Amino acid sequence: MHFSSIRLDSPVTMIVAIVLTVLAVVSVPWFWDRWKRKRVGRSATTLAAVLLVVLTTGLAGNMIGGFFPTLGALLGTGAFAAEGTAEASQNGENLEDLRDAAITHAKEGKGTVVHMKVTGRRTKITRDVTVYLPPQYFDAGYKDLKFPVIEWIPNYPSGPEVFTGGYHMPEQLDTAIAKHALPPTVVVVPDPTGVPKVGHDTECIDEVNGNANDTDLTADLRDWALQRLGVSPQRGAWAIAGWSSGGYCAMNLVTRHPQWYGQAASVSGYDKAQVDAETEDLFHGRNDISDANNVRINVRLHPSPVDILAIAGDKENYESFAIDQIRQAAQAPVHFFSWKIKDAGHNMNTFKSQIPDVLAWIGARIPQPSMPGRHTDTSGGVLPWPLPRGGAHGALADTDQ
Repeated sequence: MHFSSIRLDSPVTMIVAIVLTVLAVVSVPWFWDRWKRKRVGRSATTLAAVLLVVLTTGLAGNMIGGFFPTLGALLGTGAFAAEGTAEASQNGENLEDLRDAAITHAKEGKGTVVHMKVTGRRTKITRDVTVYLPPQYFDAGYKDLKFPVIEWIPNYPSGPEVFTGGYHMPEQLDTAIAKHALPPTVVVVPDPTGVPKVGHDTECIDEVNGNANDTDLTADLRDWALQRLGVSPQRGAWAIAGWSSGGYCAMNLVTRHPQWYGQAASVSGYDKAQVDAETEDLFHGRNDISDANNVRINVRLHPSPVDILAIAGDKENYESFAIDQIRQAAQAPVHFFSWKIKDAGHNMNTFKSQIPDVLAWIGARIPQPSMPGRHTDTSGGVLPWPLPRGGAHGALADTDQ
């Protein structure tokens, strides 16, 4: 049996775990004085009960957060698995083969979701990418048009599989497009972490002398999408969004690369990279690299014409404080918007509740699919600012584009 076939997000798995846990806990006092070898028996039943309590708690948290759908996803050894997702070849080279199925989906008002491995041209990093193609993508009437893009970054330790499993985003996108709250939009969902995930939270940063995660998520992914998906190159047609760490990534990347992105939407995000037991050593003591990945500092020292939406629940003290700090630091021409949600904490339910409004906020800003422009300047005159060199292979630095 492949690890990817063992579901961790199944109610059946959860029920079995709960039943076993209850039995294990009850067995401790029940067999306490019945063991012939009391020390061994008592130790074994107590240990089994503790392990099952921990396992069940972890499974419950995983189901609430939608982090790992399968055991393979957790271990980083399984094949990608997501319901309703088609598989494409490396870099999506055979996307045209999906045309017939996509047209069938479109007749039902549904977009097409496809997964593939993508290798970055600069960084040579290969990671999972899931793409949502709107119902209009293979429509003959849109053949010559360039679609806007949302780059949706999952929260750590999730990957693109939560796009369908945890977030149920394809259905949300279908509805938003049908209601004209969002123009027909291509959504690109990358894996910001790679595998293994546990203990390797990258925070979407070009690590000092490590992986160029930022460059892979921006320069490489954008370059690939322009070539393979035929999307719009205009900065105003590109938005980044995410929840929790993905929200921080969205705000940070849009302030670091305003020549490529016009909007960012964050739910429960924060202003600077988290440093904890799950985070890799991202900065190696380089304060200049740390500062260059601080949203609060970027909107003050390197302001650009970007729209940023930051949302937090009123029970999220840290995230609310971070939003206040960004708002106070933001300088024109940055446009900073913030919402506070009542009775909401840092959990998946907070994010799910905001999806329709986030899509509408983005939809009010990105353009409709349009004919390619004649002008080669796709940045709208917005220039990159000099990023410090950190030594990551292929990483963007200075004003490199």
